[in-house]
Amino acid sequence: MTFAGPDDAARWITGCAERYMHSPANDLHMPEGPEPAFGPPLLGFASGGDALWQEYKCHVGECHWTPLEAFSLAFPGERVRAEELSVISWILPQTARTRSDNRNSTRLPAERWVRARIFGENVNTGLRAYLAEELGKQGIQAVAPVLLQEWKPMDSEPYVYASTWSERHAAYAAGLGTFGLCDGLITPAGKAMRTGSLVARLSLTPTPRPYTSHREYCLFSSSAADGKKLCGKCIKRCPAGALSIAGHDKRRCRAFVYGEAAAYAKEAWGLNGYGCGLCQVGVPCEAGIPPNRSKKARQRTAGPEA
Repeated sequence: MTFAGPDDAARWITGCAERYMHSPANDLHMPEGPEPAFGPPLLGFASGGDALWQEYKCHVGECHWTPLEAFSLAFPGERVRAEELSVISWILPQTARTRSDNRNSTRLPAERWVRARIFGENVNTGLRAYLAEELGKQGIQAVAPVLLQEWKPMDSEPYVYASTWSERHAAYAAGLGTFGLCDGLITPAGKAMRTGSLVARLSLTPTPRPYTSHREYCLFSSSAADGKKLCGKCIKRCPAGALSIAGHDKRRCRAFVYGEAAAYAKEAWGLNGYGCGLCQVGVPCEAGIPPNRSKKARQRTAGPEA
């Protein structure tokens, strides 16, 4: 297939993602039968030559790959410039049913939410592999950085935990959202979501970033900058006490999800994994960008709920 231009390529990629998410692969594996893990995807694109990737090395750490570094690990020996690469990022919104179940939880996560974390991430991984394969069929080299054997999490002095490629930072670069007080990404589809990405040797028109600050969509963070303290509802939602006006205590959060929450998932439903996400529901940013934030960004939607 020969694309007529970057926009034609973007439409084709979006269509591939939508077909995959409408397939039986998008499944929560509920005991009573098939049920979609996520709603329709929202896609965004960023240039591999965007200066933001170098900024991440300053803010996140030198360990964080640029798209060129990730691509070169997958295709060693290929001579390619950063500007020849594009990052394809997507948001997979939690369904209204999953959000509702978890919204009604006050201490431990709902079954659908846990399944969306376990089986839903399998869906996300499958989408990564599917898009890379479909692009490969068109003669386009593509790789999902988090699926590289070199990808790894690591300790970070400023951020406690980091990794060699952050899906949320890729989504931020692709114009898909900004960070909240709990470090979740607030997107046009809300904060209750999963995100993934590919790096492809393909020219795509970058999605505009309708924000100037990495906390712009967070009601608490943006109002605090103006000397006010609006919202902060995620603080009250956190069962681990890992959120405060100072931000996200990642150690306390991790201890809870890998400890009590994981034990509960095993005991209640026989699931080997974890989930929590209480801070992502029952808040103004659950299913979209909150009021009083960027009007332009709120107009970008992820389509109808599943």
